[in-house]
Amino acid sequence: MSRKVYQPAEMNGAFAAACNAGDLDELLSLYEDDAQLLVDASGASFTCKVAIARELQKLIELPGTMVSNNTFCVEHGDLALLRADFTLTDGKGFVIYSGFTAEIIRKQADGSWRYVIDHAGASRYGAG
Repeated sequence: MSRKVYQPAEMNGAFAAACNAGDLDELLSLYEDDAQLLVDASGASFTCKVAIARELQKLIELPGTMVSNNTFCVEHGDLALLRADFTLTDGKGFVIYSGFTAEIIRKQADGSWRYVIDHAGASRYGAG
C-alpha cells in the first residue's frame, strides 16, 4: 500500500514509519518518478526509482528504529522545503546512526506531497 502525505510537515514522520516497517514500496511511493536522492558528502546522487530503491534498501537493512523530527517546514505554493534531524537507535537505546536531512517536496495533483530532492548526506554512525 502506498503512503500519501497531505501535510508537508508530516513527510519525515511518514518516511521513518515506512523505514521502520521495512516497506521499500511504501518508501518509494513518497518520491516523484524523477526525484533525486543525494546520500553522501561526495555528492553521489540517484535519480531513477531503481537506483533510489537500492539506496533505500540499504537504509532499511540497518538495524534499529528510526525517529525523524522536522526542524522546519517552509511552504511556498506547491513546493515545501524541509529539514529534519533523525536517529536510528538499537534495542538498548544506543544511537547507531544519526544525522539531518534537507528536502524539497512538491504537491501532487491529488493534494498529496512527494519528494523532489532528498538530501541525507550529513549522517554519522554512533558508537553503539
